[in-house]
Amino acid sequence: MIKFLDLKDPYLELKPEFDEAYHRVMDSGWHLLGKETNAFEEEYAQYCGVDHCITVANGLDALVLTLRAYDIGPGDEVIVPSHTFIATWLAVTQIGATPVSVEPDMATYNLDPEKIEQAITKQTKAIMPVHLYGQPADMDPILAIAEKHQLAVIEDAAQSQGALYSERRSGALGHAASHSFYPGKNLGAFSDGGAVTTNDAEIANQVRMLRNYGSQVKYDHELLGVNSRIDELQAAFLRIKLRYLDEWNGRRKKLATQYLSLLKDVPEITLPKVHSLVDPVWHLFVIRHPERERLQTFLREEGIGTLIHYPVPPEKSNAYKKATFRSASVQIAEELAATVLSLPISPHHSEGEVEKVCDAIRAFTSQEK
Repeated sequence: MIKFLDLKDPYLELKPEFDEAYHRVMDSGWHLLGKETNAFEEEYAQYCGVDHCITVANGLDALVLTLRAYDIGPGDEVIVPSHTFIATWLAVTQIGATPVSVEPDMATYNLDPEKIEQAITKQTKAIMPVHLYGQPADMDPILAIAEKHQLAVIEDAAQSQGALYSERRSGALGHAASHSFYPGKNLGAFSDGGAVTTNDAEIANQVRMLRNYGSQVKYDHELLGVNSRIDELQAAFLRIKLRYLDEWNGRRKKLATQYLSLLKDVPEITLPKVHSLVDPVWHLFVIRHPERERLQTFLREEGIGTLIHYPVPPEKSNAYKKATFRSASVQIAEELAATVLSLPISPHHSEGEVEKVCDAIRAFTSQEK
């Protein structure tokens, strides 16, 4: 069996370092907002190339608290991709604002800059591009549009830790960025976790207070805050993984190159395309096929695990049957939802496993002739 992902593998590779970190934190007797958290925030900010990193409980909270820090709420609109995980939309809905759906570029699956401007109204306050599957969105034109209309650009960088756009890191491309350290991410904790990165000291200060009951000083509450903090154990584990992030992303890139080579001439398989300014980190390797369900079943029978990211556009989900949003079209998102299939790719898959996956896909397409 080739699993889609085995979350035990990272622990086994670095077991002595993780075990030492566990004992260090437990022996310290300090479990929240301590030395490990402070150190990780400093190290991750430096890695991304920004002035500030504020850790929070998860990626959704990172989005919500960033939007709140920009004072976005009821009556405001936020531009979001039509093809993304629903968390991007939920963050906007959670603060009482309206998600405005814009279709992706069919080549990269990321938010299409050419479609953004027509969706902007007087109520628009921010653009939230998602760096989907580990490839940053085309940020230069997005930032130009935002500057023209005086909008905030908030990156959803949950899937793109370490990726580059014009030699700049994901997380340092917009005015602020949200990150997820969900265990399956390129930089994943062993539980939920998230962060906000920014060069804006005021936004950083707002998020820092919001995550901790709206307080900078204990019992002095300046804002209507929440409780959204990672613990010292997760911060310590993330510090270890951060040291290996570039190496592990490099392994992903090698496997992605192998997939692109072995599947380039396979009939009816649409391979991912990389923007010329981008160095992706291949959080997911997503192909498209018109008979996606049949292909997925065939691969499962061959002992190969796959997943679908994502089978339902957010606005077509039950969650948004009665929720407020605005959309001009969802045609591209629906086509992607019906055809995308994510193949196994991680730092702990082997070239032999990728070859087996590609052999199975070729066998399936040969049957189809």
